Amino acid sequence: KNTIKQLQNIIEEYSEKLKQLNEQEFSLKPNPDKWSKKEELGHMIDSAHNNLRRFIVAQYETNPKITYEQDTWVRVLGYAQQPPVKLINLWMMLNLQIYFILEKMPAEMGERMCDTGKEQQQLHSVKWLAEDYLKHMLHHLHHILELEAIAY
Repeated sequence: KNTIKQLQNIIEEYSEKLKQLNEQEFSLKPNPDKWSKKEELGHMIDSAHNNLRRFIVAQYETNPKITYEQDTWVRVLGYAQQPPVKLINLWMMLNLQIYFILEKMPAEMGERMCDTGKEQQQLHSVKWLAEDYLKHMLHHLHHILELEAIAY
């Protein structure tokens, strides 16, 4: 329940902060090998997609394997060419859906496992995945918004 409340607070607080960045700040690439803030937000959208799927599928499949190739997703989805307001709204809506799924999920489902490993099996409980998802999200939000770094 603490994770669910924390997610709600993150959506409310950080969506407003993201909306304060201008197009130039969002689009600037620190160097050709690094993501722009738009692309980093896109990565968080991809993370939301993949974790939403994990939270759903783990409730009815045994140890589902759900992985993704982050650089490929960011490139293929073309986040650099999309308007920031669209990306912010998509990030918010996906996280509201995650909030809804986690809030209505029976407590025992938090112990279900999901495999996130690419080459070898890496089983994690849904509860662990939800907590890790928030840490990952805060790490990236603080980087995008140039706030105090949060280790991940």
